[in-house]
Amino acid sequence: MAITRGFTGRRRQAERDPRLPPGQYDVGRSWPVLTAEATPRVDAERWSLTIDGLVAHPTSWSLAELKALAGAADDTYRGDIHCVTTWSKLDTSFTGISLDTLLGIAQPLPEATHVVEESTTRYTTNLPLEDVTGGKAWVVWEHEGKPLSREHGGPVRVVVPHLYFWKSAKWISKIHLLDHDQPGFWELNGYHDHGDPWLEQRFDGD
Repeated sequence: MAITRGFTGRRRQAERDPRLPPGQYDVGRSWPVLTAEATPRVDAERWSLTIDGLVAHPTSWSLAELKALAGAADDTYRGDIHCVTTWSKLDTSFTGISLDTLLGIAQPLPEATHVVEESTTRYTTNLPLEDVTGGKAWVVWEHEGKPLSREHGGPVRVVVPHLYFWKSAKWISKIHLLDHDQPGFWELNGYHDHGDPWLEQRFDGD
């Protein structure tokens, strides 16, 4: 498969904001739509999320169950997101439930070190377990107070804002816990295994 470096993002000159990692520009109120696959139509009523693999209690939740679990808690990420294509969106928000809460129910086994996020499209991306725990990751269904659009991963996606956004899988359906690293779609096609925006870890070897 041919790799387009950074999809087709284009660089813009902008005043440097300290919240912008190296090589990034601020898109303002817009939110570019970029995906490696056709946008699926996911029925929110039939959708579910499963956490399995190296956990004591493999568990699945419907969207209604996740919302009930979240309850009145303010499980909202407020901050910035960064795409490998060089755009950043500052001062945005996503509402859902912390992945810490869900992992607390599934209970990772001591040997679990990594997770693989899997979409309904079978897209996958890998992360160390430490990158989705400790208040670093959310499963979300709202963006800036509105239901998450289909183009941006609705009805439910993952948000891991401290890494490039390809690590935040759209249309999430499963999260597998493993005792080893297992590269996902973009990682197998030339992208960096970790994806830290502040270190410009865009491509393998960066």
